[in-house]
Amino acid sequence: MRPRTLTRLAITGLALVAPLFATGCQTTVGGQTLPSAWYLEDDVQYYPAGPEFKLPNLEERLNQYRLQQQGIVDDAQN
Repeated sequence: MRPRTLTRLAITGLALVAPLFATGCQTTVGGQTLPSAWYLEDDVQYYPAGPEFKLPNLEERLNQYRLQQQGIVDDAQN
C-alpha cells in the first residue's frame, strides 16, 4: 500500500473508534444503574432507613389507643 493510503486508512480507523472511548457506558438494567467511566464523580442518592412495612406501627398505635380508652395507660407516656 502507498503511504498516503495507509495514513488515510489509519485516520479513518481512529475517527471510527474515537467515539467509543469518548462516551461513557452507563446503562440501566432492571432498575440498577451500572457504572460508567465517570462513576467516581456521580452524585450519591441517600435514602434513610425506615420501616418498609407500616402495619406494625399502625397496630402498635391502635393498641396504645385502646389501652388509653380503657384507662390502663395514661396520655403522658406518648
